[in-house]
Amino acid sequence: MSDWFKTLDGIHDRIWQTLGRGVADRKHVARTPTFTTVRDGKPEARTIVLRAADPKTHALDVHTDLGTAKVASLRQSPHATFHIWDQKQRLQIRLLTTVDILTGDAVADIWANVPDPAREVYGTRPSPGTVIPDALDYKKPADFESFAVLRCAISEIDALHLGDEYRRAAFARSRDWQGQWLAP
Repeated sequence: MSDWFKTLDGIHDRIWQTLGRGVADRKHVARTPTFTTVRDGKPEARTIVLRAADPKTHALDVHTDLGTAKVASLRQSPHATFHIWDQKQRLQIRLLTTVDILTGDAVADIWANVPDPAREVYGTRPSPGTVIPDALDYKKPADFESFAVLRCAISEIDALHLGDEYRRAAFARSRDWQGQWLAP
């Protein structure tokens, strides 16, 4: 068994392996992290689908409909946190990010690779979260104008490994990603 959790570099590498698996493997727990924003001073958490994870730029991508509450929240405050709990690895990952909302020409190449059935979730009418008179009283057109990519630049990473001995590590952009141990 690997002892990846015993060094800061090992933990940092494992975080990016886990995020990469989340992008590549639909069944991996990192595929659907919890994504938390703040709106009107109140936290909002929801499950999202992780679409890209770039260890070189320390950025994550999420696709969304422009009409969602998370976009409204991010327009108020462009900060979000990702939370992943990987039971098999006994690893909790928290990622603090600053989010850019990309649309139009900036995401046309990404939209071109979204399969037709998946495109239907962008452009829901009425907008997601709107009160409707009946459970199925909505339409799902594939609307490029409603498609957005949330490009999430990671500023801080907090990882907690709950093995026989607990280990917690933090990494920050402000420290050039040099890790440091934290009390768990």
